[in-house]
Amino acid sequence: MTFKQIYQYNFPTTIRFGAGSSKELGDYLKKNNLLRPLVVTDPTVGQLAFFKEILKDLSGKQISFEVFSDIHKNPVKSDVYKGADVFDNTKRDCIVGIGGGAALDVARAIVLRVNHREDLFKYDDLIGGDVYVTNDVPHFITIPTTAGTGSEVGRSAIISDDVTHQKKILFSPKLLAKIVFADPMLTMDLPAFITAATGMDALTHNMEAFLAKTPHPLCEGIALEGISLIHQSLEKAVNKPDLESRSKMLIASLMGAVAFQKGLGVVHSLAHPLSSLLDTHHGLANAVNIPYGMEFNVSGFEEKFRRIARTLELKREDGPAVVKYLFELNSKINIPHKLREIGVRQEHVETLADLALADFAHPNNPKPVSRDDFKQLYLKAL
Repeated sequence: MTFKQIYQYNFPTTIRFGAGSSKELGDYLKKNNLLRPLVVTDPTVGQLAFFKEILKDLSGKQISFEVFSDIHKNPVKSDVYKGADVFDNTKRDCIVGIGGGAALDVARAIVLRVNHREDLFKYDDLIGGDVYVTNDVPHFITIPTTAGTGSEVGRSAIISDDVTHQKKILFSPKLLAKIVFADPMLTMDLPAFITAATGMDALTHNMEAFLAKTPHPLCEGIALEGISLIHQSLEKAVNKPDLESRSKMLIASLMGAVAFQKGLGVVHSLAHPLSSLLDTHHGLANAVNIPYGMEFNVSGFEEKFRRIARTLELKREDGPAVVKYLFELNSKINIPHKLREIGVRQEHVETLADLALADFAHPNNPKPVSRDDFKQLYLKAL
């Protein structure tokens, strides 16, 4: 594959992948007679030059957009309600999500909210709320600006309760984007720290999906290829970025999001409480926790770890070698090894363990995780 050409493939969403593909947005909107988009992004992306260039192009094509960027870095229900009010009050006809996981999750949740007006968390997939997603939804387009969550190809949004901080999953195939413009050029100017944290998030998605106990051989193959692409490109994308490394990371991120429909695991359940309780960047939370979570999973799943080690081209093909690789990769991209380095303190551990046990991700972990397991993992990582 050359990274200087735009490709199209469907899986199942139509994906326009390649340098410059984001410039196709305006023509796509006009072709589909969508002339009043709500553009959802985060406050940081909203100030960047490439975002302003996208808006300038829309204006030049007589497309009357409205920007909504009043969102938290770990999105909450009130963000979604505010965005839906803007959609209504300014009479929009579609939604374009531009950004990382937070912006795309809020955009997707607004897509749901527009024609589903009961309490947002009635639609929580963990309590079977997906059956209530019965109405039509607005036309939805996504443009990722990080290579991490892969939310651009997802069909779910993770939104926290404003008060309890518990994360809920809004899910429905209706929430898939109609088209994704995946343009690696938009990730070229990301700071090294964000590239590192989001890249480790993508690696966590692929590794946990491969290990998740739900049977899904297609996702396992995708996950292994995603792991391989990240192994080839993450260190370079962080330290000496070029189009090839950024492109491979963006592909691997997309693949991780496709693969984790199989499920996630212990690492995400360790990470989610850090975001909701301490407002830790989700990718960073996964990055620090992944070596410890993977070490927990090795016993009993040696063959799976042998396949991961082989994919990573390690000399020793076993679980401990994978764990060692993860610590070393974090060092190479300046990710801390300990939770205390990112603001976690001893007094947080009991609450974190409670939140981790209540989290939705670990039931698909290859082995059961108890509250005491979570507590001990936090203490080990502290």
